[in-house]
Amino acid sequence: MRFLIINGPNLNLLGLREPDIYGRRTYEDLLEEIRKECAQVGVEGDTFQSNHEGDIVDRIQTAYGVYDGIVINPAAYTHTSVAILDALKAVVLPAVEVHLSDVASRESFRQVSYAGMACVKTFAGEGFAGYGKAIRYLKSYCEGDRT
Repeated sequence: MRFLIINGPNLNLLGLREPDIYGRRTYEDLLEEIRKECAQVGVEGDTFQSNHEGDIVDRIQTAYGVYDGIVINPAAYTHTSVAILDALKAVVLPAVEVHLSDVASRESFRQVSYAGMACVKTFAGEGFAGYGKAIRYLKSYCEGDRT
């Protein structure tokens, strides 16, 4: 089983960016956690990060026929990108949304998730552990467990 794990804008600045919200661990630390989780559950996980909406859309489109599912943290594009929503819907792959912070308890403009409208589940506010939960959930979902 093969998953694409997409990270959106500014996640490459983890450790520097608002450490009171996102913590002091770096993006490389996150990638290491993702690699460990994928190995532990027996899935191949390819990661991609971009600060550019079109690059994220292009990467989602190339996932069709290559991956079994997508884990996505669209970051700021969560609340603005109909293009990412449409790309997720177009490739018809199960997707799980993940956010490091609890977006539901943040600013009012963060209360709408366009990408989430195309996702089977969302994990938010669990830090790096949310990625592990998303990967495990997506694997179960792809294996037929729809609970």
